[in-house]
Formats: sequence, C-alpha cells, structure tokens
Amino acid sequence: MKPVLQSPKHTVSAAAKAALAWSHSARFLTTASQLDQLPAGELPEIAFVGRSNAGKSTAINALAQQKRLAFASRTPGRTQHINLFEVGPKDAPDALFADLPGYGYAAVERAAKLRWQAVMADYLALRRNLHGLVLMVDSRLGFTDLDRRLLDLVAPRVANGEVRLLAVLTKADKLNKREGQAALVDAQAVLGEMSTEAADIGVTLFSALSRNGLGDIAEVVHGWAKA
Repeated sequence: MKPVLQSPKHTVSAAAKAALAWSHSARFLTTASQLDQLPAGELPEIAFVGRSNAGKSTAINALAQQKRLAFASRTPGRTQHINLFEVGPKDAPDALFADLPGYGYAAVERAAKLRWQAVMADYLALRRNLHGLVLMVDSRLGFTDLDRRLLDLVAPRVANGEVRLLAVLTKADKLNKREGQAALVDAQAVLGEMSTEAADIGVTLFSALSRNGLGDIAEVVHGWAKA
C-alpha cells in the first residue's frame, strides 16, 4: 500500500493547486437509476461512495468549489441515483465523477434500499469505465461492517490494479492529533489486507470544515484521470 497521504496543515503543493483548479470545473452531466442508463464512452469514472452521512456529497462539493453540485442533505439517504459530473475542459472532458447512493441508513424504505444496493454492487463490480474509487469513512467510527463488505466487493478489481482506491477519513476536525494518527493507523491495517503488488491504495484524513486534506484528494483523483 502507498504511504499515507497527508500534506502539512494549510499547505497546498503546486500539484495540488493544479488538481484543484481541474476539479473546480466539475459540472452536472446526468443521473441514472440503472446501469443501462449510464452514458456509453471511454471516459474514466471516479466514483465516490460511503455510508449515508459520511460526508460524501460535501466532499464532492468541496472539490468542485460549489455548494450544491452534489446534493448534501441533512437527511441521510437522499441520494437515490448514480449522479455523473464531467470534469475538465467543456469541449473535451478528462473524466467523470460518479456520486453513488449512500448506504447503511436504517430509515430508508427497505425495497428502495435493496434496489440501490443492487445497482451499486453491479456498478462497482461490472462498470468497465470505473477507474478509481473514493471511499468516504467517518474518521470517528472507522471501517464499519458495511464498509468492509464494500471493500470485499471491490477487492478483486483493486488487487489486480483495474480500480484504484483512496480511503478518505472524513470529519477529521472532530479528532485531535493523536486520535487522527490512530485513525490512519487503523485504516492502514484494514486496507493492508487488500494490498498486492498491482494495487493502488491510499488513505488520507479530510475535513470539509478546515479543507485539510482536500488538496491531497484532488491530486490523487487528478492523477487517476490522467493515468
């Protein structure tokens, strides 16, 4: 597994600045409730996934520097489709961001939840365009059983290098320095179980409030799009 990604607080490298300028170009493309509704094409897709209320949509909005590009609701479970956003030049985009439905929120009606889970599982296991996966994990909770199930689902594609993986430990502003380091160590232990010579796996702390870690995320996903 790659070393932990974490720039010094409030420090943004030139590469990260360039990556953020690129991610700021994100704009809505389409929404789909089934895989066959997704556009055909060769653009690499970078998917954002995580438990409901883990901060997924907020992170996408921070990367895009837009308040409501991805719908960030106070009510978890509101994202019910795969939402795609183009990134890069308008006449020749480099990649697509895919905002996947959050999982694990008990109040969501069971039939809808099962449908979302099936669509997400098919997307993660079968979507040929999937190039990278950004998994949002609440840094205070660590990897839950549902997060581990998702890792099990994508493990074969990550292990052979087909899909890259970045675990983003969200809400890091709620942790002190010692707790943050402990969260990183615990995450590395979980992700280390998936590590192979071909696997591209990283982890970083992130706070949407302080924007710490945002440049690291942008730099990674920009590199994926350009690979």
